Amino acid sequence: MKLPIVAYGDPVLKKVCAPIDETYPDLKQLISNMYQTMYNAHGIGLAAPQIGLPIRLFIVDTGVDEEEKEGFKSAFINAEILEETGEPWAFNEGCLSIPDIREDVMRKPNIRIRYYDENWDLQEKELNGILARVIQHEYDHIEGKLFTETLSLLRKRMLKSKLDAISKGNVRVDYKMRFPQQNRRR
Repeated sequence: MKLPIVAYGDPVLKKVCAPIDETYPDLKQLISNMYQTMYNAHGIGLAAPQIGLPIRLFIVDTGVDEEEKEGFKSAFINAEILEETGEPWAFNEGCLSIPDIREDVMRKPNIRIRYYDENWDLQEKELNGILARVIQHEYDHIEGKLFTETLSLLRKRMLKSKLDAISKGNVRVDYKMRFPQQNRRR
């Protein structure tokens, strides 16, 4: 089932999310629904707060790369970034909850992360490059942070009217969204 994606301005996007355990109701179905929602919106990552759930869960699927090599696909449950290393580098990021806004964000290129996968197997991995960046972006969501918070004060001021418009539903998207400043979905 495709779920509506919560738009910028919704308080759930600012909450530090709670851990879950193996008894979380219908977890496998939730993960499946999250993948369907993410694919429908043409994303490569989606965090539970983006569908209105303040829990420590996000998914990533980088698909196939330019050399036709298989990408990385996993659910991350109760993830914890243990280490971020390397010289920070800029890359243009966007977010399904903040459509039509893309900005350069500085992140370190290497991470070490511990998490449970969808089968509740404990994983600890060292990842780098774009994959590490995607994971850092989604991890920020479960920590109650948005990529727009990393921007300079001047850049935030310049984007304020666009962000306000998004929260009011004044944006065109080809996927379902829930807007905090209106009662209807689109």
